[in-house]
Amino acid sequence: MYETEPEIRDLQTLIDQSLARSTAHLKSIITPGERSLDAAQAVRVLTGMCVLVLSTVTAQGEPRVSAVDGHFLHGRWVFGTSRGAAKARHLRARPAASVAHLRGEELGVFVHGVAEELNPVDGPADPDWPQIREYLYGIYGDTGFDWSDVVYFRLRPTWMTVYASEPQRLLDGAATGS
Repeated sequence: MYETEPEIRDLQTLIDQSLARSTAHLKSIITPGERSLDAAQAVRVLTGMCVLVLSTVTAQGEPRVSAVDGHFLHGRWVFGTSRGAAKARHLRARPAASVAHLRGEELGVFVHGVAEELNPVDGPADPDWPQIREYLYGIYGDTGFDWSDVVYFRLRPTWMTVYASEPQRLLDGAATGS
């Protein structure tokens, strides 16, 4: 967990506001306190590398979906890909994106937002990049990929929901590391 108390409060506000402006159908599925996680609980569960399904859009407006390694840091998803990947080109040209992290039917985290490039090759890095890179290097180490060929993005969320079929079971698993 890397979130500060203010970041957790901001995340809770985002989750609450997102659900409040959601459809009746979604509200019938995601029930706060019953079939959901609050912000503090979500950051306990979303640790380490989490596979994300990333949705981008082509220049022709066609949707594209792919998978990326996601890391939930300071209340935002951080993910990387090859600088030459189609998804990287899409995000640079059209930064609106959506991600989903699913664990079977137990957990669903859905986020819409704007992707921010953290380590562009042709400009200054984001001020948070050194800390994020240090975290990522701690996860991946020197795994043989060329760090200069990898671009990382952070999704600045504008909408987020967290579904949990059995919240206590997820939290118990997070406490034990399973």
